[in-house]
Amino acid sequence: MLRFMLFIWNVLYPLVVVLAAPFWMVKMFRRDGWGSGLLERLGIYERDAEYEKSGAVYLHAVSVGEVLLALKLITKWRETHDAHFILVPTTATGMAVAREKAPRGVRVIYAPLDFGFLIRRVMMRFTPVAVVMVESELWPNLITQTHRMGIPIGVLNARLSPRSGQRLTALKRYVAPFLELLDHVGVPEEEDLKRWQRIGVRPAATVLTGNVKFDPDGAALPRKRAEFGSMLETFPPRPIAMAISTFSGEEEYLDAVFRDAGFQSVIVPRHAERRAEVARALGDHVILRSQFTPPLADETFVIDSTGELCDWTAHADVVVIGKSFLEKGGQNPSEAILAGVPVICGPHMANFEPLVSELIKAGGIQMVNSREELLNALANLPVGQVRAARKVLDKHAGAMLRTIELFSQERPR
Repeated sequence: MLRFMLFIWNVLYPLVVVLAAPFWMVKMFRRDGWGSGLLERLGIYERDAEYEKSGAVYLHAVSVGEVLLALKLITKWRETHDAHFILVPTTATGMAVAREKAPRGVRVIYAPLDFGFLIRRVMMRFTPVAVVMVESELWPNLITQTHRMGIPIGVLNARLSPRSGQRLTALKRYVAPFLELLDHVGVPEEEDLKRWQRIGVRPAATVLTGNVKFDPDGAALPRKRAEFGSMLETFPPRPIAMAISTFSGEEEYLDAVFRDAGFQSVIVPRHAERRAEVARALGDHVILRSQFTPPLADETFVIDSTGELCDWTAHADVVVIGKSFLEKGGQNPSEAILAGVPVICGPHMANFEPLVSELIKAGGIQMVNSREELLNALANLPVGQVRAARKVLDKHAGAMLRTIELFSQERPR
C-alpha cells in the first residue's frame, strides 16, 4: 500500500506544483520572497557541499509561527545538549524571520519541494541525525525517503483536533502507510495521543510531552523593549488594548470597540504584508510601525512587522485574540498570558482546545460573543485573571525538555 500511495503522490504532486506556481509566485512577490535563495527549493545551494557540517538536527518549520517555535527549541536544546541545527522554513516570511533571528551556527535553508530525488539529495548533503517536523506538517516523500535512509523522523507539538482526527480516520487507509514510518510523535494532550494512534502512528512512537508553545519554562518571557515603549509613549496617555494576529474585517471591528471603550488601539495583523489593506480599512487615522511618525491626534497604531509580536504583548494592558471574531480557529493566547496581560477572545477558538476551555473554567480568559460583551469585558477586567491563566499553563511546564529528550533518542523498535 505504501508504494501505491507514494506512486499516486508522485503523480499528483508535480501537477499541483505546476498549477499552483503562478499563485505561489504572486504570493512570494507580495511577501518579498524574490532573491531570497529560492533555488534551494530545488536543492541548489551557493555553498559547496564539502563545507556543510554533517550530523545536524533538521527542523522543518513552515512559516513564522513554526520558525519562532523552532528557534525557542534550538535555544533550549543548546543549553542541555551538544547539537547543531539546520532550520528549514517553507515560506518567504518564515525564511526572513529565520535568517534574522537564527543563532550563530544555525544553517538556514529553504525546504526542498517534496520530490523523492530532492529529499534524497538534501539528506545526503547534510546527513542529519534526526528530522523534526514542527507541528503537523506531513510530507510523504520527506517521511518515506528519510525513513529509508535510516534517519529518525518525527513531529513535535503534534496537536490533532477532533475535526482533523475524524477526517484522517476516514482516510486512514491512505495516510497510515506514511504515519507508520514516524519514529517520534510528541503530542500536547492525552486526547492527541489517542487520535494519532487511531490513524496509524505506532504506540511506541507516540509520547505525551505537553504543549511546547505553552511551556512557561521553554523560553525567555515576553519583555518590554525600550524602542517599543518610546513609540507608545508618543500616543495619548490611556490604557492600551492590543488586537493580535487579526484577519480581514477584524481590524476595523476591534478598532472601533477599543475607541468606544476609551483605550489606545493597537492592531497587529496576522500577516504584515496586509498593511495597505489594513490602513485602508481603518481610514486616515493610522500610524504604521514600519513608517513610524509621532501621532498628531487620535491615530490607531498598526504593528506591521514580523517576528516581534511576543515582545509587543508585554506593552499591552489587555490583549484581544484575532481570528476568533469574524474568522474561526483563534490564535495562541499563551504569550500574552506569559507577559502578565489579561486576555479576551471571541467565540471561535477551536484551534486551541482544550486549552481555552480550561482557561475559561479557571477564570483565566474572557470569551465574548458580541460587541456589547466585548465592551463590558474591557471595562471590567477581573482581578486575578492572569494568575489563574498562568496556573493553567503551568501543567505544560517541562514540555520543551521532554520534547528535546524525545528527539535525542534512538529510533524506537
